[in-house]
Amino acid sequence: MDNTEFLTRQKCLLEQMQPNSICLVPASNLVTRSRDTEYPFRQDSYFQYLCAFPEPEAWLVLSNHQKYSQGLCVLFCLDKDPSMEIWHGRRVGPKHAKQQYPVNMAFALDDLDEQLLDLIDGHQNIYFAQGHNHDADDLVFSLLQALRDAPKQSKQAPSSLIDVRIILDEMRLIKSTNEINMMRQAAAVATQAHIRAMQFVESGKNEYHLEAEIHHEFAMQGAKYPAYGTIVGAGDNACILHYTENNQALKAGDLVLIDAGCEWQGYASDITRTFPVSGTFSTEQKQLYQLVLNAQLAAFDMIKPNNTIKQASDVAIAVITQGLIDLHILKGELADNIEQQTYRKFYMHGLSHWLGLDVHDVGHYKIDGQDRPLKPGMVLTIEPGLYIAPDADVASKWCGIGIRIEDNLLITQTGHENLTIAAPKTISDIEALMLNKSG
Repeated sequence: MDNTEFLTRQKCLLEQMQPNSICLVPASNLVTRSRDTEYPFRQDSYFQYLCAFPEPEAWLVLSNHQKYSQGLCVLFCLDKDPSMEIWHGRRVGPKHAKQQYPVNMAFALDDLDEQLLDLIDGHQNIYFAQGHNHDADDLVFSLLQALRDAPKQSKQAPSSLIDVRIILDEMRLIKSTNEINMMRQAAAVATQAHIRAMQFVESGKNEYHLEAEIHHEFAMQGAKYPAYGTIVGAGDNACILHYTENNQALKAGDLVLIDAGCEWQGYASDITRTFPVSGTFSTEQKQLYQLVLNAQLAAFDMIKPNNTIKQASDVAIAVITQGLIDLHILKGELADNIEQQTYRKFYMHGLSHWLGLDVHDVGHYKIDGQDRPLKPGMVLTIEPGLYIAPDADVASKWCGIGIRIEDNLLITQTGHENLTIAAPKTISDIEALMLNKSG
């Protein structure tokens, strides 16, 4: 993605800010893993969205003050330091940052406090994501207080603090053509990883073996990191929604639920598939699996512009609830069960979430208290499931079965595009793929 895209985003942000405003966006910092080691660095999503500068401890400052006719974008970053770079890796430095990234000026991070005082001075409003980065909060409030305490130096602090996420979340919700291409690639890589897991699985291996196969496929295709903690839940572990221990043996006769997606240049995929360790579904597994798939396909029919996620969710709930009644897992009439939400004992999570730079991406699901209509350019998941706990008060043949099927959908002008359609999910396609393990 070239700088043109980021310049367009910056311009869009500046145009939506009130006149005579400044916006401060901090990068992520390194996070300690243990003692003197850190977790792999991952850039803050808001910072990434506006600049894509890849280093920690940076700041982006944007202003639409009238003295900047085309707007101003300033980057603060770590300075070049040969001795530190020997230990911790190369730095871009301010000089090269100005040449390579979409900014008007770049300064060393050591100049941040002094330069920010001058940059903030005289603006009426400051846009900042308070609470998003506590270290950044401390710095911003310290600078504001310094400006308030300096009237004799003719300095003026902004009179209002506005949450920049109000603007940026709406911008991020509608994906550009470049973003959609990134997400297609993230989906394609993750799809291949799920296929690889289906062809690798067998009794006697461990959940972490499947996790390793998936992560290896991600990395070999250029997606170095998963987008979230990979879930590999075999048997009744699949009934734990956010199971990540991934350390139990795979047993013949069990299903295994894999919820795994990768990050491609910052953009996430999020796929769930459930399949039999032995390669063949049992009768009860088939019945529950097909019920979940039917619910997902019914929800798909509702995913189009001007419809809402709630409409799709209501349809999925109706299909699942009626299916549970038909299988005698629930009793009574459909309407009564839906009203009493009896299905929530077995399907307790939502149907969908936004997808983008974050796996649970930003954007409100309601506007003025009303469910938000879908629009072209939105990307979301559709992920119904059924989870019959080992101790559930139902016939024992159903107990310990957990199933989820999740795909990533792009809203188009006329309906939707399933970005993850290539990952097999019908019973016949899964069994055929697993039979042909060398395919």
